[in-house]
Amino acid sequence: MRKTDTIAAVATAMSSSGIGIVRISGDEAFDVILRIFRRKNGKAPAELKSHRVYYGYIYDGEERLDEVLVLVMKGPHSYTAEDTVEIDCHGGVLMMKRILETVLKYGARPAEPGEFTKRAFLNGRIDLSQAEAVIDVINAKNQYALKSSVSQLSGAVSERIRDMRGKILYEIAFIESALDDPEHISLDGYGERLRETLKPLAEETARLIRSADDGRIMVEGIKTVILGKPNAGKSSLMNVLLGEERAIVTDIAGTTRDILEEHIRMQGISLNIVDTAGIRETEDVVEKIGVDRAKQTAAEADLIIYVVDGSCPLDENDRRIMEMVRDRKCIVLLNKTDLEQEVTAEELEQLSGKRVVPVSAKERTGIEELEQEIKELFYHGELNFNDEVYITNVRQKAALEETLESLKMVQQSIDSGMPEDFYSIDLMNAYEQLGLIIGEAVEDDLVNEIFGKFCMGK
Repeated sequence: MRKTDTIAAVATAMSSSGIGIVRISGDEAFDVILRIFRRKNGKAPAELKSHRVYYGYIYDGEERLDEVLVLVMKGPHSYTAEDTVEIDCHGGVLMMKRILETVLKYGARPAEPGEFTKRAFLNGRIDLSQAEAVIDVINAKNQYALKSSVSQLSGAVSERIRDMRGKILYEIAFIESALDDPEHISLDGYGERLRETLKPLAEETARLIRSADDGRIMVEGIKTVILGKPNAGKSSLMNVLLGEERAIVTDIAGTTRDILEEHIRMQGISLNIVDTAGIRETEDVVEKIGVDRAKQTAAEADLIIYVVDGSCPLDENDRRIMEMVRDRKCIVLLNKTDLEQEVTAEELEQLSGKRVVPVSAKERTGIEELEQEIKELFYHGELNFNDEVYITNVRQKAALEETLESLKMVQQSIDSGMPEDFYSIDLMNAYEQLGLIIGEAVEDDLVNEIFGKFCMGK
């Protein structure tokens, strides 16, 4: 274990609540708490036993501050793998600040953002991918993101990466040993054997890279844009999905002039949903700007919901929109099914080539079918986090892409009949890139950047 100074921070939100927690970690954590904590009899404990809870009071000199519970955890059996103390006090903002000030006064220093988790990583209790999962758990916006983050926190990504690294390292060691001792270790036919070994590794790497798209959507949400002609019912649909009157709805075409963004949760998934100006040819300068923004936003979307007014015949504007969404993930809504229909779902499905869901934003019908369609479109049914590993991190995806490129270079060297020491160079690069995911030989600047995104008490 490294010798460390003692840090402290409020580990709960700085808002009024039933309980607040002040966390202390480091070599002198026990000394600090003994200076400020007294039991009900007015005396400090003679000793602090690990993983015990003590009841008493926090004092600043002779001034009693608060009635508290003190949790004591001796390293390495704690979150940071260091001696750790947590003070459970009343959850008033002023009280938490006062106790933290007292802790700092008697020997600790303020923790930096993410420093507790950073120490857990540096002390070997968790690896870098698990540390990144901590902040994902905290920021999870839906049940899929939460399950994925918990899976990664428990080591699902780490185990897969370590297994892959172990196989690559074996081949590197074999090549080096054979080159050093050619009389006893033969490399005859080794290229073909290596090719077969690397094939499943490359496939697994490619699968993990592909999972990053689902992983990003789980964490960030599905960027969803509602498109359609003016008065098709886009804003009404937006209000129904939000469950409140957020967008202005009138019978006047072109009411929505700019984009309106909101975040909603739907059947366990997150939608970052954008209502846009109606798509049509217009001479109105302001409306034209709104239409252009709608087209630009649609070009960047993960999902387009194209709303068609079923009570009106299709026109040239509809055909332009269909052309825009032809090669995109798109669900077509046949809206206003409560009125007499001029367009059928079958006709619209044939013209657009997309799945059509009949709805009535006014009557709030068909919304459950829309939600199920979105879920199936992105997640192909229920996700299984017991077996599947999802990459939710751009940094990890980049390392995997470098790994896959290196594995392909090895295969190219085999095809070209290159000497075996060429294999080692690219194998070592693949090994090191995978190591970046779990924090092997990672640069200090990157570590600081990652943990700098954490909240102060984590």
